[in-house]
Amino acid sequence: MTERPRRGRPWAVGAGTAVGVLAVLAWLTTSSPGWVTQPVTVSLVGLSWVVFGAAVWLLRRAPRRTAVALVLLGGLALPVLAAFAPPRSSDDLYRYLWDGRVQASGVDPYAHPPADPALAGLRDGFLWPADGPWCLSGGDVCTRINRPTVPTIYPPVAQAYFLGVHVLSPAGSRTRPIQLAAALIAAATTLLLVRALPRFGLDPRWAALWAWCPTVFLEAGNNGHVDVLAAGLAGAALTVLAGARTRGRTVWGGVLLGLAVAVKLTPGLLAPALLRRRPVLLALVAAGTVALGYAPHVWAVGADVLGYIPGYLTEEGYANGQRFALLTLVLPAGWAPVAAGVLLVAAGAWTALRSDPDRPWDAAVVMVGAALLVATPGYSWYALLLVLLVALSGRPAWLTVAAAGHLALYAADLGLSPLAGQRLGYGLAAVAVLVAAVVRRRRAPVADPGEGGQGPAPHLPPSHRAG
Repeated sequence: MTERPRRGRPWAVGAGTAVGVLAVLAWLTTSSPGWVTQPVTVSLVGLSWVVFGAAVWLLRRAPRRTAVALVLLGGLALPVLAAFAPPRSSDDLYRYLWDGRVQASGVDPYAHPPADPALAGLRDGFLWPADGPWCLSGGDVCTRINRPTVPTIYPPVAQAYFLGVHVLSPAGSRTRPIQLAAALIAAATTLLLVRALPRFGLDPRWAALWAWCPTVFLEAGNNGHVDVLAAGLAGAALTVLAGARTRGRTVWGGVLLGLAVAVKLTPGLLAPALLRRRPVLLALVAAGTVALGYAPHVWAVGADVLGYIPGYLTEEGYANGQRFALLTLVLPAGWAPVAAGVLLVAAGAWTALRSDPDRPWDAAVVMVGAALLVATPGYSWYALLLVLLVALSGRPAWLTVAAAGHLALYAADLGLSPLAGQRLGYGLAAVAVLVAAVVRRRRAPVADPGEGGQGPAPHLPPSHRAG
């Protein structure tokens, strides 16, 4: 159907206005003027989700060219705007800065925890202020770096990223370079989506589900989380592998997937959705890429390359089952890890059987979303990969899982215990996803991989289908 620009202009104006409001909310949430207390900040985050939903809904009827321009503009402006304020809800990027500094000094980042006296010469007044929130035994030395007595947890490609940002950062620039780097990666991922979606017969408007999502501009732009790099590389891998008719493209896609896993391990959840085409070659290339990334660190420090990963899983309550907020509603905590493993294996098997190799994201969004519902993490940035998959698959119901991460993160500010916040947020998200699946099945007789089977592309009005 031919679009009628005149009829679509009011919708474009509405969407543009909503994005403008979202930008104001992003500034208020991250810059936190004096009158913005913590309860107000939490309210602003919630309001951002409401405005985001309205903006995406209005965009559906905007003229395509105007809509794409708005998506790209918002996808750049929102995370960059949020990057011009100190991190508000996470201190992870201080570890990023430290790991980059350590590598620049010629020391392997896995060799010593920040508190090690061998690295005392690298300390400065910014990362090691006297009133820092993390203090060493005795309290005479404090730092902004979380868990300073344990080694780094981040994989080798993440470490290369930290080093690269450090080398390119002007002296005394503090957090701004790594925040802007993450914001620009988020914007580049928006551009990737806008260019890739039409190639697969999909509407580029769906890129707004990533570009304008509060999780993206808060966690990539403001908190500078490295997860955005993993999500961007995973998106590049998926778009290459979805059209991989040759071994060369499979190799290239496998390299990108391996790089994504070597930034953050969570893109490994994409593997079941990618097993329908040259699985052996893909697995060998991806695993080889990860191994090559770790090789120099293994040479330097041996088994210490695992860093704090095992300790982190124990600290977060996954080893004893306490972290599995939804599973422990019906099972003893001691059984939860086994039940979680069974559920994830079942989800992986379903994904592998039902995935369409030309549209792997439709099944991958279920795999990653199910993993988050099982694990119920207390941090919102873990959902960045899921948000990317939502934009590719056009399954907005799964964004409720991303929103649940914010509820878990701010549970204490809402008068909830962390466990209650996780159960409420992820429980409501699970209900929303199931309801959306039922509605989708009733509308389309043919099953759909994004919500339970294989079938057509996400339903859009005729004027919004690509082509």
